[in-house]
Formats: sequence, C-alpha cells, structure tokens
Amino acid sequence: MARKEEPKIQANNELEKKIMEAFEVFDHSGKQVVDVREIGTILRSLGCCPTEAEVQEVILATENKEATGNVPLINFLPYMCKALIEHRFYPASAEILLAAFRYFDKDSRGYLTKDRFTQLMLEEGEPFSQEEFDEMMQTALDPVTNNITYEYYINQLMVAPKHVYEIADVFEEERKRLEEAAPKKKRASELLREAQKQ
Repeated sequence: MARKEEPKIQANNELEKKIMEAFEVFDHSGKQVVDVREIGTILRSLGCCPTEAEVQEVILATENKEATGNVPLINFLPYMCKALIEHRFYPASAEILLAAFRYFDKDSRGYLTKDRFTQLMLEEGEPFSQEEFDEMMQTALDPVTNNITYEYYINQLMVAPKHVYEIADVFEEERKRLEEAAPKKKRASELLREAQKQ
C-alpha cells in the first residue's frame, strides 16, 4: 500500500513565508524536503551568518530521523522561526568587522593584500571552502590594486539583507501583544478561593 502523502505546509505569517521561500528554492522534488548539504546556503540566503558548527547544529536538530540526509520543512520551519526570533546567526556589526580587519592590518594601511586575505580565510580560524572564498573575493577584491580595501568591503557587506530578522522582531512583538491582551486563565484553586470569598 502506498504511503499517504502529507499535506503541504502553508505559511501562517510573514516570517514563515520568508523561511519557506528560501527553503523552496532548494526543494527540487517539490515535497518540502531538501538535502542536508543545502542547509548552510538556505541559512545564508535568509541573511544569517552561521559558522559551520552552527550549520551542523541546525542539521542535527532538523534532519529527518527516518531518512537521514534530508531535512523536511516541517522540522526546519519551527526551528528557524525560533532561531530568527532569538537573533541566532545574526551578522556581525560593521564595528566588529572593522576591528577584526584592523587587527590583521598591522601597518594600518586600510587594506589587506590578496595573499594575506587568502591565508586568513582558507587556513586560519574556521576556514572557508574554496567555493565560499571565490564568491567572497568577487565582492572583496579591488581589481585595480588586487587588495581588499576593507572599509569599502564592509560597506558592501552591510547592504546584505537583515530583513528577515526585522520580520522576526515584528512577529515576536505581535505574539507578545496578543498574549498580554488575552484573558488570563485562572487555576481551579484560584477560582475556588474566589467562590469561597463570596
């Protein structure tokens, strides 16, 4: 007997809609499931900046336990709503990025050479993959000087969308407002005490 297909998940709010739109780009089967290897890209397309360890954490928390290797939307959506409301994977501020670049610019020249930047990105800390690095260099590298003028590069990064976090903030504020406006449920013991006083 064929397995009954689950009904498609529908977005209930703007935050869920944004997450689902990013997810669906990589849902090649149309069954609201993606390959685990796409999770990092989905997170980054939402404007998140997770480390590889954080990407693995998301995969571990959302991966289909019966059919490993894929992540169903039904697991991913609530996890990501909570993560975005909590501002997890939030991009670093311009000030923090500038301080980091200045730390590696020992001569205070305002730029890093292509070789030094390559060494930092591929060999130190949490290294980038070659593909991630090549993509970053398209924006970072000044084709005339062959250097990374970091203040200019940081300005380029800051135009990246943080829109999904703003949506998460609005969603959370609305949820709290509705929660506060809802009549408080009283415990049975409170109701009994009130009845006894009358």
